This record gives sequence, C-alpha cells and structure tokens, in this order.
Amino acid sequence: MSLLRAMIEEEWRLHADLFGGRRFGAFPVAVAAIAAGAFWLLSAVGTNPVTIAAGLHALVGFFGLQVGTIGLVGRDAMRDVLGDVTLLVFSSRTLPVSRRRLLATFVLKDLLYYSALFLAPIALAYAPLALTAGDGALSVPSLWVTLAGTFGLGVGLSLALVGLASRHGGLALAAVALASAAVLASGLDPIALTPYGFYAEPTVAAAVAGFAPGAVVAVLGIALFEPGEETSGRQRIGPLSAYARAIPDGTGLARRTVLSVARSSGSVWKVLFSMGVLVVVVVALLSELAHVTVLDPHFGLALGTVLGLGGFTTYAWLTQFEDPSEILRYPIAIERVFASKRRAYLALVLPAGLAYIAVAALWLPPVELVVAAAVFPGVAVYVFGLTAFVAGLSPTALLFDTPLFAAFGAGLAVVAIPLLVAALATTAAPTLTVAVGVGISVLSGLIGTALARRAGPRWERKLRQ
Repeated sequence: MSLLRAMIEEEWRLHADLFGGRRFGAFPVAVAAIAAGAFWLLSAVGTNPVTIAAGLHALVGFFGLQVGTIGLVGRDAMRDVLGDVTLLVFSSRTLPVSRRRLLATFVLKDLLYYSALFLAPIALAYAPLALTAGDGALSVPSLWVTLAGTFGLGVGLSLALVGLASRHGGLALAAVALASAAVLASGLDPIALTPYGFYAEPTVAAAVAGFAPGAVVAVLGIALFEPGEETSGRQRIGPLSAYARAIPDGTGLARRTVLSVARSSGSVWKVLFSMGVLVVVVVALLSELAHVTVLDPHFGLALGTVLGLGGFTTYAWLTQFEDPSEILRYPIAIERVFASKRRAYLALVLPAGLAYIAVAALWLPPVELVVAAAVFPGVAVYVFGLTAFVAGLSPTALLFDTPLFAAFGAGLAVVAIPLLVAALATTAAPTLTVAVGVGISVLSGLIGTALARRAGPRWERKLRQ
C-alpha cells in the first residue's frame, strides 16, 4: 500500500508541478462538461440512453487498450528514453521490489487515477440522462464501476497481448484467434464477458461473468510482460529503412522520426494496432446503433472520420522521444522540425488508414469506401495541424492540462461532431449529407495545413521565451 500511495502522490505532484495545481484540479470539471455536451447532442439526434451507455463502454474499453500500450513505452523507458518522468515504476534496480510488483502497482494506480479523473466525471455527466430515462440514481455508480472494469479489461488485455508478442508475434494472433473461436463455439454472448454485461443485467452471475475475464487478463498481462528485450531496435527496422529513405526529406529529420518509431518497442505495428482498434470500435458502435434505432448510419463517412481522428495516437508516437528544449541547441528552426514531423506522420498514417479502408471492402459497398477514402486524409491532416498548434511537441500534456485539453477538445469537436452527426443523418438526404461531409473534410484539411505551418513559429517564440 505504501508503494501505491507513493505512486499516486508522485503522479499528482508531477502533473500539479507541470500544469499548476488549480489547472490540474479543474481537469475533471472539463471532462464532465465535454461529456455532458456529447450526451446531450446524442440524445438530441434520437440516440437512446441504452445505446449511449453501450457506446461509452466501448470507447472506455478502447481507451484502456491504448493506455495498456504503456507496456510498449515502458520497455523503451527502461532504456532511459523517458528519463525520470515515471521514476518509481522504473526503480527496480534501486529498490528491493520486483519489476512485476512495480508493474502491478503501476497498473492499479492508473486504474484508480483514471477512474477518479476521467470516469467519475463522465458517469456524473450521464446522471441527467439516466434520471430522465427513469433508470434510477443507482445507475450512475453502477455505470462508474462498470466503466472502471471495462477500462481495466482493456489495459489487461493490451498488456497480455504485448507480453505474448514480446515472446513471438504469432502468439498474440494465435491467442486472439483461439479466444474468438472458443467464444463462438460455446455460443456465449461476448458482451456478457465484459463489465457491460453486468451494467445491462445487474445480477450476481452477470457480475462474475463480466468482471472475471478482466481480472484474468490483468494477471496474465502482468505475468507475461517482460520489461527487457532480447532483440535490439535495429532488428525491427528491416524493410522500413528503404521506405524511410523514399520519404522526400531535405533535413533527414522525417526519416529519423520514422526509423525511431520503427526501432521502438512495438515498431510501426503499434500504429496499425491503435487504428485497428478504432475500426473495430466504430463498426461495433454503428452496428449497434443500426440495430436498436431507426438510423441507417453511413459507415464510410464514420470510418474515414474516426481513422483520421486516430491520427492523434500516431502523433504521440512520433514525438515521444523529442525534448523541445534540446532541439533549440541545434542549428535548425522549429518550423522545419514540424515540417519533418508532418512528412513522417503522413508517411505512417495514410498507408495504415487506407489499408483498413481496403480491408473494409469485405463488408462495405464501393461507394462507401470511396467516401471513407475521401474523408480520412482531410481529417488526419487537421488532427496533425491542431495537435501541433495547441500542444507542440508534447501532445501528452493535453491529457491533464485543463486549458489545453479544453482547447484541443473544442478544436476536435468542431470537425468531429458535424461529421459524425452527418454519418448518422444520411437517411433523410444521403447525397447532400455525404457531399457536406466530404466538404467539411476538405475544409478541415486546409485549416489543418494552415495550423501546421503556424505551429513552428508559434512554438519557436514560446520555447525561446
């Protein structure tokens, strides 16, 4: 318990020092306000509370999967890439505590931390909707508990897959295939094996069935995860070296950035993984919406939008090794650094997104694929420009700096909400709605390009002050 308390204090002190105590303390309020706005909007377009709660669990599960990739970051950090940012979790060499105990405590700390700062405000923001629907006051704490369980399931699953993949890449794929086959063969409803099953049907049996898998994968993830690696980063580059050399880049920084991602744990596969999870989430959510409402969502419009929004994760991977103050020591303008990051970003995001759109040809008609391919690049360019302009080379600061988080969230909402609403409202006037959606994407791409060009001079001034 003392180690857990120390990690929580360390986390709070780190963010309070970085962003200021009041700004960091206001973060849950900002999360609640954004969540309340989103719930109101979804309700206004006819989405019922049950569907919203189901979608919320899916998004939180996706978030847990993303946080669980800390396993990939962690192995790099073990090589002192991240310095003393997370001191306690990487102190097994100096403290008489095993790495697995440190990791288990760190995961528990993250679960408590995100449950308090993210999930509790979201559950409270859902309260008006739940009470209006006649669900009763207990539905709010129930939602909080099941969201926390879903987050833990995502983190544990991600750690377990990373642990298997660290031994052999095929093991992770085999485990997913075997688990999927077992669920299908048994005839079990896979939803019942998640905490949402308990939220939908609050019984003792549903609680055991819904929370037990999360506990199992968490234990497996911590047991399988190996902080050290037998292979060097150089071995992971392989054919990506030729790909990086093909990137038009006068400074070499774009190629260096791509190769840095390739050498890091998870290589470029983590870009594919994060975008693949998004595809699964959006398909599941829209399928559920089409099933429980009279809406006929436009999958192509939604898929292109969500893949573009997913570019934020790749931006974080591209900048995880950068120290903005260190760049100032070199004879290169920050503007050129951002230009190189943009080339590297497009070199990774566009092929990955277009590959998933091509995979979607298995179930989507060609017209929707064309729409997805038309919407995706504009949104991806906008996400890059907005992130670079607001957060510079430190996108993770967006997570807990309330003003930055609010500015970034508002900037994303300006583009994402009209596009997602258009994807849900194509039933009335499909041609016009799709045309408006593509138009928004093109306009957002132009705005993103302008923001990216202004990001360099802006951060040059801020960093030199």
